[in-house]
Amino acid sequence: MTTSRDIGPKNPAQQVAEAAVDFVDERSGVKTGARWFLFRNIPAGTSWFQTLGFTAMVVFGMQAITGIILAMYYVPDTQGGAYASIQRITEEVTWGWMVRGMHKWGASVMIIIVFLHMARVFIWGAYKYPRELTWITGAFLLLMTMFMGLTGYLLVWDQKAYWATVVAVNIFASAPVLGPYIGDILRAGPEFGPATLTRFYSIHMLVIPAGIATFIGLHLYFIMRLGISEPPWSKRRLRIERDEEDARRAAVREHAKALPGAVAYPATWSAGAKDGTR
Repeated sequence: MTTSRDIGPKNPAQQVAEAAVDFVDERSGVKTGARWFLFRNIPAGTSWFQTLGFTAMVVFGMQAITGIILAMYYVPDTQGGAYASIQRITEEVTWGWMVRGMHKWGASVMIIIVFLHMARVFIWGAYKYPRELTWITGAFLLLMTMFMGLTGYLLVWDQKAYWATVVAVNIFASAPVLGPYIGDILRAGPEFGPATLTRFYSIHMLVIPAGIATFIGLHLYFIMRLGISEPPWSKRRLRIERDEEDARRAAVREHAKALPGAVAYPATWSAGAKDGTR
């Protein structure tokens, strides 16, 4: 059967685009990979609450793009260069105020969305078997997101950012055993100084984004491997949980029968009567 889009010759641009896609697909299998990544069965009852993870990933992409633009103009200098570069970005660079605002408020939005996403997962019980590793990678992503906000807060290098970061680092440094070492690593020495700003800038720009990107990849892999968890009110999920509970009780009964001196219940007794339930 011929569809409407098959009628008539294709324009040259479309022919070139399709030829390029076919060329790449023949050598890399990109079409198969895209179909595997984008198209999958979605459980019944899936709602907008289950798109919070994707929203957080989109916000992270926005943070990466705006962060790269800001890094082109930012100067990590404690002798007034850092604060002056922030002022220049806000007041002189074309659309700089908007890019900085998106990056500044995007950090808060990302932390809020990640918190809401993990709260939804916890309340719905989506962290349980077999998705424990998905939950663990998400917890690491939450920690790195918060640490990203902490390291970025100091880069303005004004009084508010300086003293707020001093308080935060001192809290880390007060932890037992490893606390003093963590404090020295964050400060790049025994006290705050020029090296501290450079340390926070490198962590904020290189270390944490690489870690977040890595754990997002692991998180997506587990999601694609195990599928999207069903809502608590899903009839299929309730049926599976009921069957698993029945199988567990049956295994307990069989184990009890195998013990020495076990009581042999009459075959006419129901499973509920044997368990002592009514």
